[in-house]
Amino acid sequence: MAENSLQLQTLNPELDRHFVKQLAFDLRQAVAQNRLLGLWQMMTGFRGLYLGALLSIAIAAAARTLTYLLLQYVIDNVFTTGEGLAQLPALALGFVALAACEGFFSYLRGIWSARTAEGITVRLRNYLFDHIQRLSFAYHDHTQTGELIQRATSDVDALRRFYADQAIGIGRIVALFVINFTMVLRMNTRLGLLSIVIMPAVVIMSYFFFGKVTKAYDKYQSQEAKVSTALQENLSGVRVVKAFARQPYEIDKFEKENWEQYQLGKRLLVMHSLYWPVSDILCSGQTLLVMITGALMAMRGEITLGTYIAISGMVVWIVWPLRNLGRLIVQVSTGLVSYRRVADILAEDREDIKSGNQALTEQPLLGEITFQRVNFAYEPTPVKEETEEKKEKPTSTETAKQPEPIEVLHNISFHVKSGHTVALLGSTGSGKSSIVNLLLRFYDYQEGRILLDGVDLREYPRHYLRQQIGIVEQEPFLFSRSIRENIAYGVGREVTEEEVIEAAKAAAVHEVILGFPEGYQTIIGEKGVTLSGGQRQRIAIARTLLKNPRLLVMDAATSAVDTETEMHIEAALERLMANRTSLVIAHRIQTVMNADLILVLDKGRIVQQGTHEELVTQEGLYRQTYDLQVKIDEEVEQEVAGVLV
Repeated sequence: MAENSLQLQTLNPELDRHFVKQLAFDLRQAVAQNRLLGLWQMMTGFRGLYLGALLSIAIAAAARTLTYLLLQYVIDNVFTTGEGLAQLPALALGFVALAACEGFFSYLRGIWSARTAEGITVRLRNYLFDHIQRLSFAYHDHTQTGELIQRATSDVDALRRFYADQAIGIGRIVALFVINFTMVLRMNTRLGLLSIVIMPAVVIMSYFFFGKVTKAYDKYQSQEAKVSTALQENLSGVRVVKAFARQPYEIDKFEKENWEQYQLGKRLLVMHSLYWPVSDILCSGQTLLVMITGALMAMRGEITLGTYIAISGMVVWIVWPLRNLGRLIVQVSTGLVSYRRVADILAEDREDIKSGNQALTEQPLLGEITFQRVNFAYEPTPVKEETEEKKEKPTSTETAKQPEPIEVLHNISFHVKSGHTVALLGSTGSGKSSIVNLLLRFYDYQEGRILLDGVDLREYPRHYLRQQIGIVEQEPFLFSRSIRENIAYGVGREVTEEEVIEAAKAAAVHEVILGFPEGYQTIIGEKGVTLSGGQRQRIAIARTLLKNPRLLVMDAATSAVDTETEMHIEAALERLMANRTSLVIAHRIQTVMNADLILVLDKGRIVQQGTHEELVTQEGLYRQTYDLQVKIDEEVEQEVAGVLV
């Protein structure tokens, strides 16, 4: 995390150096089986500040108790006897001083606990964002986006409330209880013991509700993640929803998830509403019992009037903490649940992107690719347990057999010379994208070997490998930033305006960009929704070309553009792909006819390989696909010609 600390200071030189050091703590050290221990470890760097807040609470509580003792002295020794009236100005100053002391230390408690809570939160958010980006591609494949968003926002905010209000609140309650109970006990043992009669009942009730609320809140948070996922998927796929007129279906689906969250939330609120009346009745009865007993004792002369008034005031600060201790214990359960949900992410191993033979990064990459009898299977998606209560041991009737890995590539072997183009042709699910995923080391193969420039692919650091590979996907992702920023995104260095324009011209999108009011500074919407499909595709191509990778992956890159634009793009790509190894994933044979090697895949196997001229003369899947596409093109041309005539 040292590099993160340096980045923070670079981005904001005004940041306090000590605070930057606190932010650099590796939060994976805060992952613990014991949640309270984990929450304590998460406070690393802020413990001194938090302990200062707790000490301030104790001092403020002591000042409040001293106020009651001073009030007792005034009543018993000044007002009752009429003596010592000359002391009134000094006593008044004493009251003012104690009030000022209580206010000052309450203020310190507030700002120190707030700084601790906000500091832990900003560190946790930054770390989670960094950590999630460094998790493996397989993890993101298995985890819903809405679930991650929920844990990085709602659960982090629950932890902020835990440190800002709940943990410090428990400290305040303990300080008030201990100080006031000690003083009442010293002043009158009988009244002191009476003031805690309900304590066992409140503690038992709080413990019972703590267990119930913990499980209920866990379910509620999991369901809220499902609602977030449904919303995120709907907004991301809004075009598909509208195109297929599926708004009623999506609304019904969302309402079902939202109704389930409502039911769980109602159950949670019912638990709270049951707790409060019971605790209020017990605490009010406790206060009334002490005050009535104290009043009777004062009337009988067993205690003075000043003692009675002082004890009455202090008893409120004994009973009130007991009442609120139960409330906070129940609320703390939400913080513990959120800690577990966040810790689950922190406990995930990061993808190792730096280890490897560093000497390879100092040599120019030529791009010669060899697959030798490669077999690959995706690991089955793990079943996530929503709550701990569902972790049951398998019964004798349950099958102990684990899900089998999903095999997608079988005995894949081919060789691509440096600077050549290899095309991957096949139906959906034939294994084309899996080959690219292996090349990028998003996944590692189980059997066989993949060589890059004669060196095992696993010898290359992932970070270096991905810097050398450029990808243009079938559905490119564009950020909600300017067009210039999107084009320059993959370079990782400062680029000149001329470089950006040259890449845009090569991708046949320069003239289109100039047609916008702000030109290259035009801000585009999420995923580039303000642009046409062809415009988004060409900007993505310009982004990849500016990166100038040694290996180029084109995933049906020209499928979303018209014929004329496709011709311009392909002409530019031919010039820029010279002396660069390229992998082209395609569904149309016309796209791959000029490739140096064509691999025809079917059900994870290479069923044919060769050039277009070789494959078109052979019986097989390639020839069948070619004849079918030619027939379709001819029929389309005939229909168009008939319309024009």
